[in-house]
Amino acid sequence: MSQTNESTKRQGSGVSTGKAISPDSGEHWANEGAWKVADGIHRIPLPLPMDALKAVNVYAIEGDDGLTLVDGGWAIPQAREILDRCLRSVGSGFGDIKRFLVTHVHRDHYTMARVLGTEVGADVALGIEEKPALELLHDASVGGIEESPFLSVLRTAGAAEVAALWGEGGPGDLPKSTDWAFPDTWIEGDRTFTVGARTLDAVHTPGHTPGHYVFAEQAEGVLFSGDHVLPTITPSIGFTVPASEQPLGEFMASLARVRHLPDLRILPAHGPVAPSTHQRVDELLDHHEQRLDECLTSLRSRGRATAHGVAGDLGWTRHEHAYDTLDPFSMGMAAMETKAHLELLEARGLATSEDHSDGIVFAPVEPARG
Repeated sequence: MSQTNESTKRQGSGVSTGKAISPDSGEHWANEGAWKVADGIHRIPLPLPMDALKAVNVYAIEGDDGLTLVDGGWAIPQAREILDRCLRSVGSGFGDIKRFLVTHVHRDHYTMARVLGTEVGADVALGIEEKPALELLHDASVGGIEESPFLSVLRTAGAAEVAALWGEGGPGDLPKSTDWAFPDTWIEGDRTFTVGARTLDAVHTPGHTPGHYVFAEQAEGVLFSGDHVLPTITPSIGFTVPASEQPLGEFMASLARVRHLPDLRILPAHGPVAPSTHQRVDELLDHHEQRLDECLTSLRSRGRATAHGVAGDLGWTRHEHAYDTLDPFSMGMAAMETKAHLELLEARGLATSEDHSDGIVFAPVEPARG
C-alpha cells in the first residue's frame, strides 16, 4: 500500500524531490544517515523499493527513557538494516525504541513500526480513524476478500483497465497479515505526547488518509508533518480504503488547521527539511484550487465524464506529462486523485454524479442565468 508517487504530482516548491538537498545534511535528502535536525532529533531516510520518491524520513527523538520514532518505514530487509545502522551511529539501537508515533496507515509509515514494535515491546500509536482500513486489509490478508480493495475504488473512477493491470501484481497484491496487526494505542482527537522534556501536540489532519496525524513541537518550532505537508510535491488524495466521502475537502480543511498553528519548520516524511509551514500550506491550497478549476473546465468541455476521462485532460508532474503516458500505478493514483477533485466540485454545487456500470459519471452544473 504505497501512497505518494511523484509521477502523479504536479505542484512543487520549485525544486524537484529527485534533486532536493536537505539543509540538515547538506546532501540529497534521501542519502543514508542519521541527520541532526535539532538537539536530540535525527532524521533517518529509509529506502522505498518501488516508489519514485526513493525514501521515507523516520525521525528519532531522544527521551529520558529511550527513543520515540515518528513513523517506522516500510518493513523490508534493506530499510531495517539501514535503520539499525543509523541508530547505532548515534549511540542507540532497536532496544532503545520505546514508542512509535505513526502519522498514518500507509505501508511505508506503518509496517516497520508494527513489526519492530512487536519485536522490542515498543508502543505503536496510530490514529483511530485508520481502524477501518486496517480491518479491511486484515480481512484481505487472511482470505476474507479475494482481491485488493483498491481495485474497486479504481473501477468507480472509471479506470477498469488500470484496475486489471493492478490486479496482475504489484499494487493490487493482497497484503501480509504480519505487517498489519493493530496498534497498541489508538490516537483519538487532538492530544499531547510527552517525550522527555518535549511536548508533542498530535493534531488530526484527515485527507491523505482519514486518520492522518501531524505532531507539532512548538517549543522547538518544528512540525513532524508526515504526508500532510510535503515541501516539494503534493500528497496523493483519494488513495485510501474504505473510500472517504470527501478526501480533498478534508485535506484542505486540515491544511487550514495547520495554517492556524504558529509558523513551524517542516520535518516531512518525503523530501528535505523546509523552513515554513505557512508558506507551503498556502502553496498547496492554491494548487488544489487551480486543479479544481482545471477539472471543471474539462467536465464542461466533455459534458459527462468519469474521473478517468477527466484525468486524461490534465497534465501530470511538474513536466505536464500526458495521463496516458504514465505507468499503470501512477495512472491509477491520478484517476483516484481526479475523482477526489470531482467529488469536491459536487460538494460545492458545481457538478453532479451518477453511478454507471463503467464507474461514477460526473456532469457540470450550469451556472444560473439571470
